[in-house]
Amino acid sequence: MSAHTEDSTLSAQHGHADSSTKTIWKTFWILLGITMLELAIAIVHLKFDVPSVLIRNSIYLCLTVLKAFFIVAEFMHLKHEVKNLILTILIPLLLFIWFIIAFLADGDSWKNMRKDLAPGKPQTEQVAQPKGE
Repeated sequence: MSAHTEDSTLSAQHGHADSSTKTIWKTFWILLGITMLELAIAIVHLKFDVPSVLIRNSIYLCLTVLKAFFIVAEFMHLKHEVKNLILTILIPLLLFIWFIIAFLADGDSWKNMRKDLAPGKPQTEQVAQPKGE
């Protein structure tokens, strides 16, 4: 009876390993396909000078986020975790991204303000004219 139990345990472990290997290979092929698509976009841009920079960068950004999702979900096993753990990781990440965007926008406005107040640039002071003159 114990031999039968050992056989069923081994086959269950082998089935789990086989399933895990298939999932890893599936993820590999998806990541390879996304990378090949990025490479094709780069080659098309170099040969024919299309699409525009904004469109191309947006496509690259979306494809990079998609690749990051597959890597985090499969290789870091986040896809198989409890929803609260996933949210505990994603919400601070989103806040950090917002933090970076906010500071970049603030730095850009500070740079533009300093450019307007640069030394040697004539300052025009507007004096209010009294009413009635």
